[in-house]
Amino acid sequence: MPQKTRNRWIGLVFISMAISIVIIDGTIVNTIFPSIIVDLALTSAEVQWVQESYILVFAALLLVFGSIADRIGRKRLLIIGIVIFALASVWAGLTDSASQMILARVVQGIGGAMVLPTTLSLVNANFQGKERGIAFAVWGATIGGMVAIGPVLGGWLATDFDWRWAFGINLPIGIIIIAGLLYFLPESKSAQRAGGIDIVGAAISVVMFSTLVFGLIEGRIYGWWDVNPNNQFSLFGFEWPTDGISVIPISLFISVVATIAFVLWEKKRESEKKNVLLDLDLFKIGSFRNGSIAAAIISMGEFGILFAIPLWLQNVLDLSAISSGLVLLWLAAGAFLASGIGGALSGKLAPAMAVRIGVGLELIGVAGIALNATIDAGWASIAGFLFVYGIGIGLATAQLTGVIMVDVPMDKSGQGSGSQSTVRQIGSALGIAVLGTVLFTSTQASLETRLTDLQLESSQQVMIVDAVVESAGAAIPELGALGPDIQLAAGEAFTDGAKASAWVAGGFLLLGFASTFNLGSRAPAKSAGRKKK
Repeated sequence: MPQKTRNRWIGLVFISMAISIVIIDGTIVNTIFPSIIVDLALTSAEVQWVQESYILVFAALLLVFGSIADRIGRKRLLIIGIVIFALASVWAGLTDSASQMILARVVQGIGGAMVLPTTLSLVNANFQGKERGIAFAVWGATIGGMVAIGPVLGGWLATDFDWRWAFGINLPIGIIIIAGLLYFLPESKSAQRAGGIDIVGAAISVVMFSTLVFGLIEGRIYGWWDVNPNNQFSLFGFEWPTDGISVIPISLFISVVATIAFVLWEKKRESEKKNVLLDLDLFKIGSFRNGSIAAAIISMGEFGILFAIPLWLQNVLDLSAISSGLVLLWLAAGAFLASGIGGALSGKLAPAMAVRIGVGLELIGVAGIALNATIDAGWASIAGFLFVYGIGIGLATAQLTGVIMVDVPMDKSGQGSGSQSTVRQIGSALGIAVLGTVLFTSTQASLETRLTDLQLESSQQVMIVDAVVESAGAAIPELGALGPDIQLAAGEAFTDGAKASAWVAGGFLLLGFASTFNLGSRAPAKSAGRKKK
């Protein structure tokens, strides 16, 4: 049984802070991206990879570490993850090249993959019944608070100090979290079957997720089917042929094969009564299966749009990093408010209905951004919709987590947490990959049309378009030297790209909204097998 002491509620604060250090890093990075792009001279592909390398590794390892946490101890793995994440953050803050930044983000992803599933499984292990609903609401409210702090903190550090401090801040926060976890939180782990850790399953799952996310991230760069002759894929000295089929369909094919192999391998291990990386029987639980599907789809629209907004605010509207953070505070304030309301409504409003309302508000918010974002109206044209969007995120996130995990047996909470976290991260990765591609391709098409209307020479058009797209919009403020009409055309084109991204995000959210009607549609699975700690 969970400890019946107030200490576990204090421990919950530090559990929530542990996941928040991962969340706050994402919001800080979004705000300071324009400064990083200029300082490290990142191309548009490198911009995506600074973001996506973290998500790729994060998503690929969540299942692995969720299973390992059940075996060696959830608190132990959480602390190890915080240490790795904090040290990698310091590395990211000290780097002076794109390659080093991407490597640092990879290591951050490893640490983050240890943190996320263990926080959820620790909440699952320490709270039961109605208390669990309240604990998930506190977990969500803390995340909302950190989301609120992230953009402003990142903007302030980038504007008044240096963007590098935005990464360095994770070290003192990490030290505080570790101290609190050690003092207030009991260890939690589950009894294990024979066979040790499922190493083969872990290896297959890494291949399965990494090749999937890679294919979706780099399709725009290397070509979705035929090779893009302007970008040659190379890895450890090997160079992909410049004619014929692209590396992307091969990568996606490997992912499909690995998925089949993973399912067959896990079923074999289960039939032998050995430890598995993921108990596929979890997907026989209606709440877990339907909630996971909804989470994947919703995540595609939920976070992908946040890739485009800070770039638009700073490169098109010419806001400073801190001003951009203050604009995003509208979203964060909505998320924080809704997370608190979610806690108050725990037990009074059906979780599935709360998720439905939240996703509906997200859809309204993102559609409002798509309709109203203009250069002339500035940030005020989207602030109110960001607030509505944030309320939707705050209502949906914690409640959806509770829906997914409510019927998961205690001895499988790490696997369940890792699985639901994985589908969310895969959804986020897909969303950023797709919406990033929409942003840049739409910007390119719009800018080419606008420059043609200005009757510029084709060679000059190509130079301007390449500069805007390859810099992820960072070159727009400098185009004033070529003439105000050219700079205006570039700003309007990037706005068109951001609006197109918002519409696609809205499409994902609409599908996600439809998928929420499967939540709670069946009676909850019996949890007789639940083992209480």
